[in-house]
Amino acid sequence: MHDLREIVNAILYVNRTGIPWEYLPHDLPPYKTVYDYYAKWEADGTTQQVHDLLRDRTRRAHGRAATPTATVLDAQSVKTSCNVAESDQGIDAAKKIKGRKRHLATDTLGLLLAVIVTAASVHDTAGGKHLLDQVANSQPEVTKAWVDGGYQSSVINHGARLGIDVEVVKRPTTTGFHPLPKRWVIERTFDWLMQNRRLARDYEALPQRSQAMIHWAMANTMSRSLTSESTPTWRIESGETGITT
Repeated sequence: MHDLREIVNAILYVNRTGIPWEYLPHDLPPYKTVYDYYAKWEADGTTQQVHDLLRDRTRRAHGRAATPTATVLDAQSVKTSCNVAESDQGIDAAKKIKGRKRHLATDTLGLLLAVIVTAASVHDTAGGKHLLDQVANSQPEVTKAWVDGGYQSSVINHGARLGIDVEVVKRPTTTGFHPLPKRWVIERTFDWLMQNRRLARDYEALPQRSQAMIHWAMANTMSRSLTSESTPTWRIESGETGITT
């Protein structure tokens, strides 16, 4: 019987370093055991439950209510590895990436409220509607959502039917870098995710396993924030890693 803390450490190690499961160091539990727990916890909802409990505690630590009232939506396309079936990937015509797309909904701290992983060919609008459905179901107090110009008007109409006011944040007309109000928080969330080498490319055979890796990455980010520990990064440049209001 292995210590469950060591199982969690092994999952986080794979996520952070990007190594194959079978390359886990020998001082951690056997990789088959670790993967079995990883798959079991994803399937029975344990992974998301742990993530959601950490999110509620992180919100309270930042003086917020556990339940948010607003959300931000965005999507990110990433390349896939060779073990991903052709039927589970596609081409993002706008970004010219063949792979998968991560559709995220966060709160105004950048903490994850919902995630859907699809083929990269799925339009942001289609993913956005599913995100709004998930948010409305799991976070009924959310009444406001911000999206970028890539989302079509049908997302606004869909949100209205759910009681969520969807606002499109337009880019400034002036040149140069301008952080978009209410939108930069989700860009920072993508940055947090990309600090995990396993998420730099989608290596998971199943989309739901990709979603689980995203939940584990955010759980690690939040636990480090709660304990005031710095977050190591595999990248040369080290961006902001702390959660701030």
